[in-house]
Amino acid sequence: MQTNLAFGVAFQGAFATIRAQMKRIISYFTFVLMAAAVFAGDTRCFELRIYTANEGKLAALQARFRDHTCKLFEKHGLTNVGYWVPVNAKDARLIYVISSPDRAAHKKSWRGFLNDPDWKKAFAASIKDGRLVAEIDSTFLSATDYSPAVKPAKAKDGRVFELRTYTTAENRLKNLHARFRDHTCKIFENHGMTNIAYWTPMDADKGKANTLTYLISHASQAQAGKNWRGFGGDPAWKKARAASEADGKILAKRPARLYLKATDFSPIK
Repeated sequence: MQTNLAFGVAFQGAFATIRAQMKRIISYFTFVLMAAAVFAGDTRCFELRIYTANEGKLAALQARFRDHTCKLFEKHGLTNVGYWVPVNAKDARLIYVISSPDRAAHKKSWRGFLNDPDWKKAFAASIKDGRLVAEIDSTFLSATDYSPAVKPAKAKDGRVFELRTYTTAENRLKNLHARFRDHTCKIFENHGMTNIAYWTPMDADKGKANTLTYLISHASQAQAGKNWRGFGGDPAWKKARAASEADGKILAKRPARLYLKATDFSPIK
């Protein structure tokens, strides 16, 4: 009886030890997986496409996307990220972002989309009274390591988006990334700006070595002006900027910016 009792105690002790070890192992691998996810970041291939509509055709272009294109994109593995038009009604452009797991998958999906009979039918029907698009610009993008996860999101009230592109002096892009990563993004949030996405081009001819393109939002266009004034006058920003430019200016020219509003069919609103 005493032998059985001793065996039971020993067994329970051994089991407790094994259980504790398993917990430590599971915790370790959980940490490793979480760390890997953090450091891996968003590895998707993004494509920023800007369509300039022919005169009077922007509404028809949006209708084609709303009724056909977006669904066919998803059918062929292209994820709809966001669709916008400029706040300025005279600017007849449709700006949108789609994504794929990688560049090769993106190319394959796009080829499948273009060859889809449903797309060909929708396209032909949409241009029976004239072509909708005058010009298309495409840029493949990679998310920076400090970009928020780019995913569908809706604000309670309509908001204004701001697409900005920064061009750096030679060999200064890493300094710009560091400034955004360590300071700018946080200070934006302190002044009512929402960080949505930060990208760099994948291709050399699109500015891979010296370009940062990002998307933020404001409660309204009027609020955007107040947000920027608050940001520009923030002592934390002034200090960060001065430190980052101690060995020379980072930007080669003034940033390009465009205020946008989401379309009714955009996943991000």
